[in-house]
Amino acid sequence: MNQMQQVRIEKLTLNIGAGKDQGKLDKGIILIKAITGITPIKTVTSKRIPGWGLRPGLPIGCKLTLRKDKAVEILKRLLEAKDKLLKDSQFDAQGNISFGIHEYIDIPGVAYDPKIGILGLQVCVSLERPGFRIKRRRLGPKKIPKKHQISKEEAVKFMAKNFGVSIGDVA
Repeated sequence: MNQMQQVRIEKLTLNIGAGKDQGKLDKGIILIKAITGITPIKTVTSKRIPGWGLRPGLPIGCKLTLRKDKAVEILKRLLEAKDKLLKDSQFDAQGNISFGIHEYIDIPGVAYDPKIGILGLQVCVSLERPGFRIKRRRLGPKKIPKKHQISKEEAVKFMAKNFGVSIGDVA
């Protein structure tokens, strides 16, 4: 296979949304730090939504982005929590994968912590090929050509080959 056609993981993002509940936000920060060993950042609102009680600058969640080897290492553990079984609907048309873990105690190597209780998190995986930098560069950014984009089928093959993931109905 052409070296420029090989699919790889660009980044892995872990996210916990807490809403206005600051206690849940603190638990989410402790949880992500327990899973990865890295402290996540808080996400804050930029809009005012009076019906939800949100105002600009209010912390509503936490997230952490991992890249390269650390992302692969953590992703293997997170897929174990899902029994290496994902739904077809968890892959999008651009080859990105997104799934949730309902209870963090399913993740291997993470023990139950009474301070956290039962909490879940959202996992998003972005895939790329060599050359995807052209869409992010400062000078002369360009679109990724159609033949170089990652399709849903290629993402499914990549996950099956590298992580042993099977596609089917999750019970």
